[in-house]
Amino acid sequence: MTDNPWPAGTATGVGSMPGTDPLEAAKAVVGELPDLPHLPELPARGLGADMIGRTAALLVDLAIEEVTSGYRVTARPGRDHTRAVSLLRTDLDAFEQALEEAGARPAVVKIQATGPWTLTAGIELSNGHRVLTDRGAVQEFTASLAEGIAGHAAEVARRTGARVVVQLDEPGLPAVLAGTLTTPSGLGRVSAVAGADVQAALRTVIDALPRPVIVHCCARNPPIELLRGGGADAIGIDATLLAGRDAGTDAAARAAADAAIDAVGEALEAGTTLLLGIVPSLEPPGPADGSDGRRPSLRDVARPAFGLVDRLGLPRTTLAQRTVPTPSCGLAGATPRWARRALALSRDAGRAFVEPPDRW
Repeated sequence: MTDNPWPAGTATGVGSMPGTDPLEAAKAVVGELPDLPHLPELPARGLGADMIGRTAALLVDLAIEEVTSGYRVTARPGRDHTRAVSLLRTDLDAFEQALEEAGARPAVVKIQATGPWTLTAGIELSNGHRVLTDRGAVQEFTASLAEGIAGHAAEVARRTGARVVVQLDEPGLPAVLAGTLTTPSGLGRVSAVAGADVQAALRTVIDALPRPVIVHCCARNPPIELLRGGGADAIGIDATLLAGRDAGTDAAARAAADAAIDAVGEALEAGTTLLLGIVPSLEPPGPADGSDGRRPSLRDVARPAFGLVDRLGLPRTTLAQRTVPTPSCGLAGATPRWARRALALSRDAGRAFVEPPDRW
């Protein structure tokens, strides 16, 4: 366990924001999340701005290029790789400018990068197979990724004057573990990767970074225990998916959800911090008449978190001490208005965790 460098009641975002203007996104993040602003990601800009291309820009002595099926390893940096590097630099410039214009001096800021397994699942070798199918290539990418993120974190710290925490995004990890990724032909499946191998690669990256390190996986029933074993100090999840026995699903699905909730409880009791995705990442639809109607209130998004710790038999103070409210996942698909509202709701939820209103 690593003590959190942010105060109780802090909130943050997952990473992505809508639109293509990095300064506008940075101003929104800095304005709404004063205690733990994050470096925004803007995948709507296309090639090199998505999570795979953006993280590939950090790799040391490895380069990628775009092919019809996605990204592929290339012998030397070309136009595609250079574009990804340039976009990342532009984002950091905008983030620094937004902090300066707001007069903000946060003690801690967060950056995000794709974790080793989602990254190697999303990049091809020269033969068209995923990098993760080659053990030697995985080791090379993992070492390069660790060095690249560490250098990036150091640069962000120098330019912002803040302590930097790193979030490793692993949305593809459940598919890697389950062996459900397709082969180049689309007819076969890539063999499942053993949990011990997954943990070893995560440790390689995490051990190279400033602590605490967050690993984020917004899939249903994320592998919380495995991530803890891989060295994660904090784990980000989509808490809106933790329906458990209240879900109207079949018995197997309910059992899996119950197991995920139990894993949440074990993690909290062990001192692991959880980034709880409790605010919808997309604006819920309004009434059929087209009026604004009633949008989610602070009570709507925060009360299930209190219900979660109550169900686990944990004191409600656990929310302030060991959780950080966030949107349920990235906000790239949201409208700019809802993105700001989602960040504001997350911030207000953090404050409610410290001082809960009556009857919650």
